[in-house]
Order: sequence, then C-alpha cells, then structure tokens
Amino acid sequence: MDEPLSIIRLETLRETPLNVEPFPFMVIENFLRPEYAAQVVEDFPAINSRGSFPLSEVSGGATFQRLVDELNSAELKAAIANKFDVNLDDRSTMITVRGQASSRDGRIHTDTKSKFLTMLLYLNPVWEAEGGWLRILKNGKSLDDYVAEIPPTFGTCLLFKVTDNCWHGHKSFKGPRKVLQLNYVTDDAALHRHLLRHSLTAKLKNLREVFVKGAT
Repeated sequence: MDEPLSIIRLETLRETPLNVEPFPFMVIENFLRPEYAAQVVEDFPAINSRGSFPLSEVSGGATFQRLVDELNSAELKAAIANKFDVNLDDRSTMITVRGQASSRDGRIHTDTKSKFLTMLLYLNPVWEAEGGWLRILKNGKSLDDYVAEIPPTFGTCLLFKVTDNCWHGHKSFKGPRKVLQLNYVTDDAALHRHLLRHSLTAKLKNLREVFVKGAT
C-alpha cells in the first residue's frame, strides 16, 4: 500500500526566494497540500480564548497531529536551516497554537531574543476581514510602512529570522484566527521557560472560562 502524501509541501519552501530586507523572511504560498485543508481545519483544537497555547494544553484530531509531527521533523528543520543559511542543530523546537484573536492582538512588536527563528502557519479556509493580515514592517512605528502583507489563509506560511528589527503586526481583528506557531529557540532552558509561561496562562484562561460559565 502506498504511503499517504505528506501534508507539508517541502518543495515550496525550497523554491520560494528568501528576502533579506528589512530582515530575513519568506512567505510560502500553498505550503500545505490543499486536499488536506478540510480535515486539518476540522481537527484543529477547539480554542475559545485569545493567546498562545502549548500543545500539551489543547486536543486536536488525527490529521492535526500528523501536521504537528511533520513540523517537528528533522527534514523540515534541515530545509529551513539550508534556506536561511543557519545552523539549527542545537536549537530546540517549540510549537504553540492560536485559535482566537482580540483587539489587543497585532500590535507592532519583535519576537523575544530567546527565539532564534519563527514560523507562522495559517489554517483559516477563507479570510475576508480587513484586519488580521500580518505585515512585515520597515520600522516599529507604523503599520502602514510595510514591505509585505500576508493573508492568514490556509497553507500560507511566514518564516523569519528573529532580529532586533524584525518588526511585524496587523490591523485589529476580533474572532477566530487559526495559526500554528513554530519557534526554534536558543536552548532547552528557553524552551522550558516559554512552555511553562504558556501553560500557566492557558490554565488560568480555562479556569476563567469555567468560572464565567458557572456564573451564567
């Protein structure tokens, strides 16, 4: 019996050019095979709160887990390292998931220095809202001074190296916005710090939801 096709299309990563200004980044279209779209979206974890959740705090279906396994693969890590001309051998991998955005999200920022390289993989079937399109910015002052605008539609992937000037953000949007975030972090200590913070935050959000439901 033939092996099923991978969800990730590594050839699209290899074929997509790397931009070097204002910082190293690339936008990959159709990074995921479209025939998996319906199942990946259906198997995406149910998330009712804003913020990033570690995989230990959410529950997704089988196809979602297949995608996570492929994101954790050595083959993908090697392809990214080759594209960015960096060594990721000693970098730990962290994957978190977001399912909701609020008006507080999208503010201009750079990623923390304990993150070496970031991937944002969008999993929304369609996107008609004006807000929520991530922008690669020339500076940390204006959302309107950008070099690229990225639709958060299924299979669109942003990869960028974390630098002092890796400014990005998006116009305000409130509602479902599905995204997987992968980070290659500096070391295991940084990984544990990030996961502990995300895990504690997730537990507090879950407790708040239980309290709110109980009060209604």
